[in-house]
Amino acid sequence: MSKLNEMNDLLLREHYSTLVSSYEKFQAQKLTLNMSRGVPCPEQLDLSAGLFDCLKENDYKAVNGIDCRTYGAVDGIPEAKELFAQVLEVSPGEIIIGGNSSLTLMHDLIARAMLRGLPDSTTPWGKLPQVKFLCPSPGYDRHFAVCEYLGIEMIPINYLHDGPDMDQVEQLVAADSSIKGIWCVPKYSNPSGITYSAAVVERLAAMPAKAPDFRIFWDNAYTIHHLTATPPCLVNILAACKKAGHPDRVFIFGSTSKVSFPGAGIAMVAGSESNINWLKKEISIQTIGPDKINQLRHIRFFKDLAGIQAHMRRHAAILKPKFDLVLETLEAGLGDKGLAAWSKPQGGYFISLDTLPGCARKVVAKTAAAGVILTPAGATFPYGKDPEDKNIRLAPTFPPLADLKQAMELLALCIQLVSTEQELEKRGLR
Repeated sequence: MSKLNEMNDLLLREHYSTLVSSYEKFQAQKLTLNMSRGVPCPEQLDLSAGLFDCLKENDYKAVNGIDCRTYGAVDGIPEAKELFAQVLEVSPGEIIIGGNSSLTLMHDLIARAMLRGLPDSTTPWGKLPQVKFLCPSPGYDRHFAVCEYLGIEMIPINYLHDGPDMDQVEQLVAADSSIKGIWCVPKYSNPSGITYSAAVVERLAAMPAKAPDFRIFWDNAYTIHHLTATPPCLVNILAACKKAGHPDRVFIFGSTSKVSFPGAGIAMVAGSESNINWLKKEISIQTIGPDKINQLRHIRFFKDLAGIQAHMRRHAAILKPKFDLVLETLEAGLGDKGLAAWSKPQGGYFISLDTLPGCARKVVAKTAAAGVILTPAGATFPYGKDPEDKNIRLAPTFPPLADLKQAMELLALCIQLVSTEQELEKRGLR
């Protein structure tokens, strides 16, 4: 319960006056800081500077003799398939290495399903009267944007402590053949930081689905983005689907966007050999081959899985102090006030913060008016509509520590200010 409830009217007004004065001092500083997206900071990008010169003039052939300067290898060069299959815990025959964006792979796969259907489809999705996706929320706004763009109805699913509410998921998927997919960010979920439990993964793999072409879109974007030396374990979804008798149920996505360079990394999609062979044929209509020079560059730079893991420890050394600072500042400013709650992730790129219901949009507006731009309130829900108007996604990665501390102190102040305004209004004092 909010401690504002314990104040009498006079104390509440005095408290509000003090908060307004503090807020005006922040405004006078004329801050300019954009924290709206999870962007790697320059120090993180510098970690991959070796990508610029790791290839020599005569180093352009893949291990099987493919000339990476020319067309071909629509599914990627063998050594890239071998390495990133290890990252996604699949076999090299179960992965395609694409361009620089996993979001592009997801968008294109769903667009293909709309235009042509999936291997198990009797009708292209776009010719059906209705197509629906389950959207665990709060979730990733760009997943939701793909659905909205393609005219797919989104059904919000509640998050529990270990993943989506599987009772809700199972009931809906078993009863409705128009539900064709579910979005999942299974490790260090965006923005909550949750890692799905073994029980959740196994239920997703085994549950009955009324649609034969139902698919899990498993965006494992943060699978190696640990902030601790003892990361949580995520059960292998493809192995679970095979064991449950649904080997074609899942498409797994990943990329090096936040490992090497966001604009010049490599992306990947994995699944059963049946799904991958189908998708290779589909992709061959779209392209004669990906940027194989960039794939070869990543192989020369990282060398092997141990090289990637060492690289990610260097990322963690930069990011963990920022996450720690956010959590410490929120605790100092809000910990005993009952006005907000926040996640304490062990990895990934975000912290999920919940204000009191009805406050998030006003909090984000007030921080913006003082020079700090946060992710829009509601962005973590389908159609941008948070039913309780309470969730704010925090992206601590880009700002320097000094700026981040200022931003979090301002955020804590704005949460207090908006919550106090709400209490004043409730009492008819404002």
